[in-house]
Amino acid sequence: MGKDQIYSSPLGKISGFEFDQRVVDVFPDMIQRSVPGYESIIAMTGALAAQCVEPSTNCYDLGCSLGASTLSISAEIPESCKIVAVDNSEAMLKEFGKILASQPEQHRIELKLADICDVEIENASLVVLNFTLQFVPLNDRLNLLKKAYDGMLQGGLLMVSEKIKIGDPRLNQIFIDAHHEFKRRQGYSDLEIAQKRTAIENVLVPETIPEHQQRFESVGFKSSTIWFQCLNFCSMIAVK
Repeated sequence: MGKDQIYSSPLGKISGFEFDQRVVDVFPDMIQRSVPGYESIIAMTGALAAQCVEPSTNCYDLGCSLGASTLSISAEIPESCKIVAVDNSEAMLKEFGKILASQPEQHRIELKLADICDVEIENASLVVLNFTLQFVPLNDRLNLLKKAYDGMLQGGLLMVSEKIKIGDPRLNQIFIDAHHEFKRRQGYSDLEIAQKRTAIENVLVPETIPEHQQRFESVGFKSSTIWFQCLNFCSMIAVK
């Protein structure tokens, strides 16, 4: 895995962001330098899984990318459980398969190339969407969460990590500017920041925390809360 330099040179035309081979090749570096608190979120995904996953149930990592959340969960849950790791990027899953080949947990992790909106969810005590829902079209998000809810066992947990927007415009801009400064301190240039923002605009559509929580409630989750936030990045958990 290399260093993220995808947007380091001026681009005449900036196409919409995709999880293609270019991104796969630098993804660990990209996400760690772009998402404040990412390593803590991944580590705590496993720690929270240890609190809720029951023996002989299923866990779903929807939008698994290179499997960081999947492997964190796998290290903490009962041996009898199965993890279904889903992504619609063939390049991501192919690389994750290489990573998985050296892992002792590989026998209980199923990789599935599919649109997460089309995946059947059943016997689930945990469903994770870490920085995934934000890429799903707005009109499809409710149905996706309803499908997750319907496939979960009573007491099961939904974990959602997202880039968010703040309802107050002034605070929202402060967080955006602070995030850009965070990226500068991780070695990204102003050109890289500007071109990445253009590429991801209209591909990643953030929502406010109340909008997420209202959706959780509308599909049936009995309670939800925030368990992590740094600037305009947030991790939430909901209980069936």
